[in-house]
Amino acid sequence: MKAVKNAISYVIYNENRTKFLAVQRPADDADLPNVWGLPAGSVRKSETPEEALLRSGREKLGVRLRIIKLINEGNIERAAYILHMSDYEVKVVSGEPKVPQPVKGVTQYKEWKWATPDDIKEAARKGSLCSRLYLQSINKTW
Repeated sequence: MKAVKNAISYVIYNENRTKFLAVQRPADDADLPNVWGLPAGSVRKSETPEEALLRSGREKLGVRLRIIKLINEGNIERAAYILHMSDYEVKVVSGEPKVPQPVKGVTQYKEWKWATPDDIKEAARKGSLCSRLYLQSINKTW
């Protein structure tokens, strides 16, 4: 039986909720090089998904976040493990998003932009679970 790896992803809407923050993964990313998707992070053994989300906001975007609600969750099978992802809606409570951050040991993004669902469909098609979960939550297909 494969091990389960827990992860989180999050949606940050712009002020009028017409777009959300998307990030571009680095060229050397093992699973989704150069693809635009949602910010995400792994849940460490010693933390809850909510703690992982708040840490990820600091380490990957340089912001403090407040969790609004759980949007969706699901699983996908990878070569070596089963990925369980929890996708949350969050709000930035302090700071301005900036990538990459000077934090070693976590995936750092190349760029960020205000995006629409169409901007993350490629990631969903290529196996991005966080993109799939978000698109399912708004009844969009990829």
